[in-house]
Amino acid sequence: LQSCCNASHNLVLTKGNIKVGEKITFEMETKKTRVVDEALYEMLPEVSSFYQLCKTLGHCAVIGNGGILRNSSCGEQIDQADIVIRLNLPPLNYTTDVGTKTDLVTANPSILYNKLSYARKPFVQLMKSFGHAEVLMSAFTYAFCMEPSFRVYFTLQDFSLQHVSFLHPGYLSKLHKYWRSKGLKFKRLSSGMIMVSVAMELCSKVSLYGFWPFSFDLNGQPLMHHYYDNQPANRGMHAMPLEFLTFLQMHSKGMLKVNLGRCS
Repeated sequence: LQSCCNASHNLVLTKGNIKVGEKITFEMETKKTRVVDEALYEMLPEVSSFYQLCKTLGHCAVIGNGGILRNSSCGEQIDQADIVIRLNLPPLNYTTDVGTKTDLVTANPSILYNKLSYARKPFVQLMKSFGHAEVLMSAFTYAFCMEPSFRVYFTLQDFSLQHVSFLHPGYLSKLHKYWRSKGLKFKRLSSGMIMVSVAMELCSKVSLYGFWPFSFDLNGQPLMHHYYDNQPANRGMHAMPLEFLTFLQMHSKGMLKVNLGRCS
């Protein structure tokens, strides 16, 4: 993963990996580009925080939002990891099951499109639960993702909350090629697969929680899709069962640990 994609340098757009006047090609709309102007350039960090962290990251926990986390009592175990990565701004009011610690959280621009159209306070209240976590957004996946991503960036800046970084579409394209070369078939990698890939490259130990793409648990009992709601997945976009199978294969080789069921 490091030789193909190099997350420590290329995961997010920085002043070090793009210049004013360069064109950004959208990840999923490759005929569309955005020229980096001074305003966008000033939104970027000097270097990636991952470059600073990559030599010190120990145990990383990546937390999926699967219904299998409900009543798992895994919160305390999750919070013991050195770095906790969460996906798509999940509610953290199931503390016993999911913990509270967050160092990195992804935010889906399409989900946030409506949340910041009117009053900003509900969104700001949601974000306070993530403390000082870094927020990762796919601003350059589709052209429509830019506006909500920039809105999140400036809202969090105005309220002195988290810093937002933008995923580098070039990194994501390379990651797609990497997993396709391994036989994975998908339209686009899920946020979970992207962040597990990042953790595999940067962390000395990786644990997964809440990854389970099925509507029943280990005992055959029905499960909600997410631990917090029953909103169905976008089946056409992501290949969740195939991704999960990949995680299990890595688990069997000792490359990471997939936690299923209750935590003791």
